[in-house]
Amino acid sequence: MDYKPVMGADEINAFLTREFPQLNAHGKFYTVTEVTPGSAIIRLDPDETHIRPGGTISGPTMFSIADLAAYAVILAHIGPVALAVTTNLNITFLRKPEVKPLEGTAKLLKLGKRLAVVDCGIQPVGGGDMVGHATATYSIPPRQ
Repeated sequence: MDYKPVMGADEINAFLTREFPQLNAHGKFYTVTEVTPGSAIIRLDPDETHIRPGGTISGPTMFSIADLAAYAVILAHIGPVALAVTTNLNITFLRKPEVKPLEGTAKLLKLGKRLAVVDCGIQPVGGGDMVGHATATYSIPPRQ
């Protein structure tokens, strides 16, 4: 499929700040860094709230990266639709991530009128082995 973005990274970040102020309420942790046709990248700059015992990024934090990356790629291609919601997300934790910035790269597998399906890989910023993989399905509300 040939997907063309209708929103860029800065527009998505502004939308997230406006519609979901709780996302970065305690610091600038999550940022959409790139939007390209059919994909988007989100970056997490972790602090102590993202760490679990054993000195690694927590599973819920990695889940958040995947979910937010999926939401970002969908918004990038349908526009600012706050009520697009996750209907399913499956994540596989592949290896223990170090406490360093991570990025989630989301790619559209299908973008329909009512459903979107996204593939997301989570890896350290700057490269390295993938630490998590997710697939997500989102419900898209009817266009008004």
